[in-house]
Amino acid sequence: MHSKIIVDDDDSKVWSLYDAGPRSIRCPLIFLPPVSGTADVFFQQILALTGWGYRVIALQYPVYWDHLEFCDGFRKLLDHLQLDKVHLFGASLGGFLAQKFAEYTHKSPRVQSLILCNAFSDTSIFNQTWTANSFWLMPAFMLKKIVLGNFASGPVDPEMADGIDFMVDRLESLGQSELASRLTLNCQNSYVEPHKIRDIPVTIMDVFDQSALSTEAKEEMYKLYPNARRAHLKTGGNFPYLCRSAEVNLYIQIHLLQFHGTRYAAIDPSMVSAEELEVQKISLHTSSEQEEQ
Repeated sequence: MHSKIIVDDDDSKVWSLYDAGPRSIRCPLIFLPPVSGTADVFFQQILALTGWGYRVIALQYPVYWDHLEFCDGFRKLLDHLQLDKVHLFGASLGGFLAQKFAEYTHKSPRVQSLILCNAFSDTSIFNQTWTANSFWLMPAFMLKKIVLGNFASGPVDPEMADGIDFMVDRLESLGQSELASRLTLNCQNSYVEPHKIRDIPVTIMDVFDQSALSTEAKEEMYKLYPNARRAHLKTGGNFPYLCRSAEVNLYIQIHLLQFHGTRYAAIDPSMVSAEELEVQKISLHTSSEQEEQ
């Protein structure tokens, strides 16, 4: 189900979201997209996970110009959806915002767990903090060029090529203010304060092939979350949720298993046993594929 929700006093701030799976689940998994992403970049996750009985929500955020404003808006959205606690899956900028939100709500926690995919903890890695204040002035075509500069160049396999095409297409659908605000959030000088979110279960998901994230940025994430589970994908580039969806979905399930049978389960209890069999099947399939490579 696709809906548009306004939670701020400003009518132009519209959250666009897909909420799928059993409504009885009170602690769903929420997906936050990267700079170029719209809510539908997670369609492969929505299809697979709801098929297994999970409730998932994929979001597209409105135009916010700073992290605090985003966090405040997101909290109001969760209140509106009557969700007390949620699991967050954030991809690159989405991953940074997920961490900031967990930090922002640490006194009355709203985040039960985090899956951080190609995410970073400090915006200064992009060396653009000095331009962050001027994105709002730039025309849309220039902003698109900046974003496209981070997409993989060089030879990629067909699934990755399709994933990149899909993201380019989504990028085209974003207006100047949407892009400018996201780039501003992406590059505005800010970092995550890990001591505020130390107790949240985290899975760090990253790829071993080329992505916009530097090795330093990845190392920094491992340092910040020494107890995090690590989900490494051999390949997958910037958008593994599109081009390596079976593996990504498997890691999401493994992450959420720890909450089965608790009030923070993201899955319909009656679906658990069927889902677990499916997980075993995929993990066998994935490991045999990796051995062949």
